[in-house]
This record gives sequence, structure tokens and C-alpha cells, in this order.
Amino acid sequence: MSRVGLGRHGQLDDSAGDPLDGLVNLFDVGIVLAVAFLIAGLALGAKNADKAQKKAAATQKTLTTPRSKQTATGQGQSVGEVYQLPDGTLVLKKTTP
Repeated sequence: MSRVGLGRHGQLDDSAGDPLDGLVNLFDVGIVLAVAFLIAGLALGAKNADKAQKKAAATQKTLTTPRSKQTATGQGQSVGEVYQLPDGTLVLKKTTP
């Protein structure tokens, strides 16, 4: 019996699979990479916020009250205002020239 017409090539093997399966896998990889970049970006932003907060805290200095009651004499210029907190610590507020 001879094969003629559309049926001459036979049926495709079912184990060949869908040719678009590879495209679906690439889409999954893209989603995973997007989530990874999002998490990395958020972590980097949080780290920069911590650095800015530490830098702001480093510029503020707390002065302690001297134990002796000596007075200073001499010449100089004012560098800011001193405030005493309720717990007794002194805080210097610098003025910009």
C-alpha cells in the first residue's frame, strides 16, 4: 500500500512536546530575576537610609557637665548655643558663620 497525500509523513510523536515550552521557561526565569533585582534594590535603599541616619547622628554631639565650677576667661568667638536637657546633659547647637 502506498502513502499518498497528507498522510504520507505519518503522525508526529507525542513525546516531542510543545515547542513553546522553552519560551515559558524563559518567562519564569525573567520573573525570578525581576524579583531578585527588586529585593536587592530595596536592601540597598535600606542600607543607604541607615548610613544617612548614622551620619546625622554623628554630627550631633552631647556635652557633659563639667565636674568643677571653674570659669574661663579669654578671647574667642561664639560657636553656638548650649542647652541643658532634663537629665542634666548639655547639648551644643552650632551656628553657621
